[in-house]
Amino acid sequence: MNPANSFLLCPLCPTFVPDSKTRKNRYKMKKIECIIMDWAGTAVDYGCFAPVAAFIKAFAEKGLTIDVVQTRKPMGLPKIQHIRELLTMPEVNEQFTARYQHDWTEEDVVELNRLFEKYLFASLKEYTDPIPGVIPTLEKLRAEGLKIGSTTGYTREMIDVVQPAAEAKGYRVDYCATPNLLPAGRPAPYMVFENLTKLGVPCLDTVVKVGDTIADIKEGVNAKVWSVGIVLGSNEMALTEKEAGSLSETELEARVSEVKERMLAAGASYVIRSIEELPALIQTINSKLNS
Repeated sequence: MNPANSFLLCPLCPTFVPDSKTRKNRYKMKKIECIIMDWAGTAVDYGCFAPVAAFIKAFAEKGLTIDVVQTRKPMGLPKIQHIRELLTMPEVNEQFTARYQHDWTEEDVVELNRLFEKYLFASLKEYTDPIPGVIPTLEKLRAEGLKIGSTTGYTREMIDVVQPAAEAKGYRVDYCATPNLLPAGRPAPYMVFENLTKLGVPCLDTVVKVGDTIADIKEGVNAKVWSVGIVLGSNEMALTEKEAGSLSETELEARVSEVKERMLAAGASYVIRSIEELPALIQTINSKLNS
């Protein structure tokens, strides 16, 4: 159920005021109180390039060729599940059986994950620059009293590299949940729920999940919170900042429109062009909660 249609169903919201007269009076003070950010492609690593390169190198070491489009398709999932999804693709599966004369097994997944982590950890610190606009936007929201949580497709060990490096560059969150310490990662909602538990946020309707992949969108949908996609800098856009800047206005708008359509089709409550649009969107949602 989309939060837009479910905001009457959250009696635990701290701003809930019993009043039988009108719906407006019942929810007069309700507003967004928590933003849950993704990391690569949303907060840092414009274009989400760190895992792409590592996946391609890991598969190449096993004699398997995957391209950028294939690699990006499962992005946002826990990395070991991402490998399973890649191996399941018909063209990759055919390569594997032709080379090794047997179907891939979980042992092969574990080995590819070992190689992936080897390449990722070797370069991960290089992909921790905050995406333009993220720091001032979130600091503005934090100053207004909003809590900033986060979820990721990275393991705890990976985020332990990314988070301090990003903090040294000015980006910080109040909490980060990782998939390897929970029953499942995206698109399951557990990481969102862990954020709400750790940050003390009792009402799903007052939470916005922000991300750059289809898995991010589905995570928010499954958690029954507002699920917002960001286009510029995203895995779905798949461009560096320089490449995006070099496109003509017509080309850029076409790419933005294409990504927006995919995110909306996945269930996004809203899709915004860049992080700078988030404060205005929050005001829109607040108005909807109180209408």
